Amino acid sequence: MTTDSVSDDDISSLPRAEFAFPGPLRDQLVAAILDGSKTSTTGLVIDYEHEGEPLPSIGIREAVVDSDGRPVAVIEVTGVRVVPLAEVDFAHVVDEGEGDTSIAGWRANHERYWHSDEMRAALEDPEFTVDDTTLVVLQRFRLVTDLRPAG
Repeated sequence: MTTDSVSDDDISSLPRAEFAFPGPLRDQLVAAILDGSKTSTTGLVIDYEHEGEPLPSIGIREAVVDSDGRPVAVIEVTGVRVVPLAEVDFAHVVDEGEGDTSIAGWRANHERYWHSDEMRAALEDPEFTVDDTTLVVLQRFRLVTDLRPAG
């Protein structure tokens, strides 16, 4: 799906969107973006703060990278909300395109990721946990360009 053309120079200057850590989960999420089933994502405010990155803003375009670090798509942010974890709504859960059929199931899957050794190492906090008050960034986006070679 290509809705806008994006030059190679434009792509190289875009910020990178990395969904999960490289590996099977990233591959699954990137595939869902490319097939159109994933149009939202959830991040931790503390992760943005730890990385010294600004929160996403509407209209920003990012290059989605695969597990090998190759740009495979360009997305554009269409919505951003910061809410406590307890306020994540079912529409957002469905639009994440990960097959969750309840908020509780979605949360359990996300907590497993956020409480993983990889995430705790990235945050430099071996005891990191989330609770109902943890601030999360609910981001909506649209696929602008599929960068995979036609074939």
